[in-house]
Amino acid sequence: MRISDDRYNRDRLRLDVAMHFIRYEARTHTIRQWTGLTDDRIRKLYRSYLAEGGTQIARHRGKSPQRPAFFLRTARLRQESAALAGLCALLGLLDGRGASSARAAAGIGQAAILCQAYEAYCALVSEPAISFEHAVLLVTALTRRGDLTLEHCSGCGALLVSDPLSLLPARCALCAPEQLPSEAEPPEPTAC
Repeated sequence: MRISDDRYNRDRLRLDVAMHFIRYEARTHTIRQWTGLTDDRIRKLYRSYLAEGGTQIARHRGKSPQRPAFFLRTARLRQESAALAGLCALLGLLDGRGASSARAAAGIGQAAILCQAYEAYCALVSEPAISFEHAVLLVTALTRRGDLTLEHCSGCGALLVSDPLSLLPARCALCAPEQLPSEAEPPEPTAC
């Protein structure tokens, strides 16, 4: 194999991943960050292959989601974020603790794995509550490990996305008690 063949394959992978990101309605900044393509090249890709082909895909403007607390808001979001993080870990994008794995350190390779994980997540969940941009945020936050972390439920061992600063033990929705200990009614005195 010649060097030019390798460069061609890498450029083709970069364009393929950019097309996946566009189809998932990722913002231009996100596509640029993960693929290394210029803003102009991304816009030309959109116009050449999607807009002229009659495919209507929303092009979001403004900042990408930036609040990792989004994944901890509801039980549904906690479950779906754990499923997505688990898929990312299974595909090698994250290690078991949420850090970026050494195998996936190759930039465009990470982006391709993220696309695979998101496709699998969409196939598993009937109505996904996590957009692709939020999936990018989840992977980024888990990689930084300051905002979110992967833990196992202290009751059943299920994989969870949790706040690393939480003082309570990590528990899934099935193992969590109905009421918090401070809200529970005091036990009735027993007769001796």
